[in-house]
Amino acid sequence: MNRPTPPQPVFNLRPSEASHYLGIGLSTLWYYVKQGKINSIKLSPRVTIFKKEELDNFITTMSENNQTQKAV
Repeated sequence: MNRPTPPQPVFNLRPSEASHYLGIGLSTLWYYVKQGKINSIKLSPRVTIFKKEELDNFITTMSENNQTQKAV
């Protein structure tokens, strides 16, 4: 009998943690949010979080873009 795999926990990061995770500055993080490259979740007027999965997708997209530019 196969047991169902439990769902993976969702990790959320605050802006300073997200910028550190991405290896970019905080102002660059907000710049990418403004451009729509990274989605943020506003919990309250003073609290914003980022899903780790969203940040991982951003890293993948950026690395794919860099590979495409190098190939050209």
